[in-house]
Formats: sequence, C-alpha cells, structure tokens
Amino acid sequence: MNACPVDHGQGAAKDLGPVPLSGPRFATEPHQLYREVRRDHGPVAPIVLPGDVPAWLVLGYRELHQVTTDPALFTRDSQIWNQWPNIADDWPLHPMISKDQPSILYTVGERHSRRSQVISTALEGADPFELRKYTEEFADELIDAFCSAGSCDLIADYAMLLPVRVLAKLYGFADEKGPALVRAMNDMINGGPDALAGQRHIAGSVIQLVTERSAEPEDDVPSRMLADNSEFTADEVARDLMVMMAAGHQPTADWIGNSLRLMLTDDRFAASLSGGRHSVAEAMNEVLWEDTPTQNVAGRWASRDTHLGGKHIQVGDLLILGVAAANADPQVRTDGSALTGGNNAFLSFGHGDHRCPFPAQETAEVIARTGIEAILDRLPDVDLAVPAEDLTRRPSPWLRGLTELPVRFTPTPALGGTR
Repeated sequence: MNACPVDHGQGAAKDLGPVPLSGPRFATEPHQLYREVRRDHGPVAPIVLPGDVPAWLVLGYRELHQVTTDPALFTRDSQIWNQWPNIADDWPLHPMISKDQPSILYTVGERHSRRSQVISTALEGADPFELRKYTEEFADELIDAFCSAGSCDLIADYAMLLPVRVLAKLYGFADEKGPALVRAMNDMINGGPDALAGQRHIAGSVIQLVTERSAEPEDDVPSRMLADNSEFTADEVARDLMVMMAAGHQPTADWIGNSLRLMLTDDRFAASLSGGRHSVAEAMNEVLWEDTPTQNVAGRWASRDTHLGGKHIQVGDLLILGVAAANADPQVRTDGSALTGGNNAFLSFGHGDHRCPFPAQETAEVIARTGIEAILDRLPDVDLAVPAEDLTRRPSPWLRGLTELPVRFTPTPALGGTR
C-alpha cells in the first residue's frame, strides 16, 4: 500500500488526499465530517493514522456489513498488515492495533468461536438480578456523594465511575482499584502519550487477578473462564479480561453520558425527566444510532486484493470500521431527522463473528439503563447547569463521549444504603 492510498483509477478526485483520522472535528462535528468524507470519497475513504500510517475508513452501511460478514476476505489476523515495517515501537495506537495475537480480538476461525463462547458462558453465569442490584447500590453510593450539593458533573462524578464499579464486582477486583483502572483505560483508549502506560497498568492488574483466581476460585467471571476449559491458558484468559474491561467500561460510561445529554437537551425526551421510563430505553436506542460511543473500530485486514466501495484494496491493507458513519449512511437512513423508535439495526455493537457477545451487550444495557434511571429517580428536577452548546467532547476519533456534563438540581439527603 502506498503512502497515499487514494485510488485515482477508481474515480476519486485527484485533488483529494487521504483524510487524517484525528483533529478537533471528530469531537465538534463528526456527522458533518463524515458527510464530507462520503461526498468526496464515497463509502470507502483513504485515511492516515498517527505517524502518517495509511489505512481505509469504511463509511458505508452495506460496505461495513460486507466487511464484517466475510471474515475470510477481511480478517482480524493483524499479522498480515503490510505496514508493520513502518510502525515504530512507540506508536500510540499499539494498544489498539497489536501485531501479536494473544487476545480474542485477533483470534480467528474456530478458536475464536470457542473463545467467544467461554466469555459468553462466564458472563451468563452472573445473576441478572444481582447485576441490577449491584448497579443500583453503586449508583446510590455515587449519588449520595453529591446529592446534597445541588450540583455535580455527571461524567466525572458518576458515568465514568459506575460501569467500572459494577465490572469490578463481576470480575472480582477490589473496589478501591476502580479509579486507577478508569484512568488507565481512558489513556489506553484515547491513544495519547499515556496510552502504553495505561495498557501496562491494566495488564498488571488483570494478570494479578487471574493469578489469584487460579489459586483460589470465587464466584466471578475470571474464575468461571478459568474453570470452563483447560484449552486456554491463564495468560489468554487475562488477555480476554483486558478486552472485556476496556469494551465494557468506557463505551458504557459514554452510553450513560450521551443518553443523559440527549434527555437533558432534547424536548422529545422530556418525559423521562418527570418519571417516564419508556423514554429512557428510547433515548438509549437513539444514542446508539445518532451518538454512538463506539465511533470507529480498528480493524480488519484484506487477505487478498479486492474491491470495496469502488476502491482497490490491496492484500494486507488495514480497514477501519466507521460505525458512526455507517449508522448515518443516507442509503439506510433516508430521514436522518426522524426518531429511530425501536429499530435496532445499528452497527454500534459490531456485526458478524467479532461483534460484541450478546451477554456483554446485556450487561452494558443493564448498567447503563439502571444508572440513568437512578439519576432520574434520585434527582427528578435535574437540569443542565450550562448552555447545551457549551458541552464538549473528548478529542478522540475512536470513542465519543463528553468531557463533562455539569448539572444542577434541588439538594436531597443521602440514602446511606437505605433504599
């Protein structure tokens, strides 16, 4: 693949070079940016990653569906990437795009299917009533810390803390390790200068946990994974737990934050703020279409030369899955201003063999919905403390979430575990 992957022979405008997958517009106006990229390049666009590394962005719904449905042609086997000779050891996206394949993310074929089943079975072993109970308890504990103040930041004080508290319970981590794990995961996912340090912290914490559970199993997810089958080593279990933590915490936190933002700024969901519960689910579904936490996913690699969306894809080329752009594809969203209702054909959880396992989706939904309902129950008159246009997003093309969500409300007494 050349340094500039624009395929002029396929009709791309000769003045248009590859699009940097970085910059403030991913935070300020991603929908407009994706529309412009689609207009200029079509459903598959040439992009450059940090370090001027070339790749392709799949923006079309049908094209993304095709890529994720054909694991033989578009594989998760990252070792075939034709850019590895040009990737520096300190490349900031190493935590997201790995040459080694120790985790489920890069496992293919029957071994991937088996590994996915081990994860699903371990998550299914968690009692759904206990999951909701844990979420309610942790939500009340977090709300107790600010409910008497009359104001708070629902991102830093709540959304960024709740999922990891629940996952820590499921996975067996001590509660006090949560804040450090949150910081490490954010650093790793955002791909900034602290990405590698964040990855090392998570790896060390998970390896220690798996070592402890190997010696003394308990009723938690890692213990069930270790007991499921001796086919997978403790190291492989640890790697998969790292993936589950990153995929389970940050997107769920952003799902909570983005949904609360929608309900606080869009009159169509105002009923939620006065006790309506059906609107919570509607708002959460709308977010997965219009403001999905998972914006872009790395990735797939072409196992042979092929064509996709009018572009010539060479063997070993990297394709980034443009989930947010595909959800907004005008070929499938003919009226982007209309509410999606109960339509769940979004690609926010992925598609195909490597989509998010269904039990993991259920876990995220329980945590997010319970967390949102707890805020509405405890703070019924919650309102934005700043103009909606002043809300800002993290500068990341990968996950979309708010930097803060300042709100005000009538001060209420803490429950102190009496609910």
